[in-house]
Amino acid sequence: MSKGHRSGSAAAYRADRDNRTSYEVLFEFRGASYDRAMRLFPDARREEFLLPIGRSNLPPGATVADVPSHGGYLARYLPRGCRWLGHEPCAVFGHGAAGDDRGLLPLPWEDDAVDAALSVAGVHHVEDKVSLFRELARVVRPGGRFVLADVHEASDAARFLDGWVDAHNSTGHDGLFLGEHTLDELARAGWRVLSAERVGYHWRFASLEDMGEFCHGLFDLRASTPEETVRAIDEELGIDRLEDGVGMRWELYMVVAEPAAPLVD
Repeated sequence: MSKGHRSGSAAAYRADRDNRTSYEVLFEFRGASYDRAMRLFPDARREEFLLPIGRSNLPPGATVADVPSHGGYLARYLPRGCRWLGHEPCAVFGHGAAGDDRGLLPLPWEDDAVDAALSVAGVHHVEDKVSLFRELARVVRPGGRFVLADVHEASDAARFLDGWVDAHNSTGHDGLFLGEHTLDELARAGWRVLSAERVGYHWRFASLEDMGEFCHGLFDLRASTPEETVRAIDEELGIDRLEDGVGMRWELYMVVAEPAAPLVD
């Protein structure tokens, strides 16, 4: 991840990874920029949250765990009456998802405490996914669901993140993306996979200028301009004209699972 334009803080980020999880260290460095972008454009990723929620088979009044929850962005899209439980180890996000001194693991809930767990676009920075999946299996009730939605290793989104974003942001980007191996990891951790598919949709904006500003902040692209970022998005991902603005093509691998007996390693 070493790039000549990176600051001394980025070097500290790389060194600190030896002592803490990559997720926690990365977002302590650039989580504030990420959160500002999400607050400025709260509905840009609306589909990204609604699609996993729609696969979670929530009963009325469900208790839903959101891990890692970043700034609690998913909560506003849950059906009325649901109880949201967010767990986020990086206090920089705040907004109802304040950091927990325990780190990402263990999760701060009792066994069988939730009806469903969702994880949206966070675990591609988590190295030990099996331990997280096991903890989620512990807290989800029998008959509940886990919906994992994150970047697939063979997608344009993965190439964009480990290419353009890696070359232009403050920390670099070295994604630990999902793939067929993820289904084996889930089975080892106590999950029965019900479905797994790559799902395309849009990040939505009123204008190209808004798209550039959002992505520039979300990814902390200090070595590019918003205009350069829009050009890269158009070339590498694609931009569509929509009735109410413009759409940046994006994709996540969405896996739906239910609790099962874990496989013996």
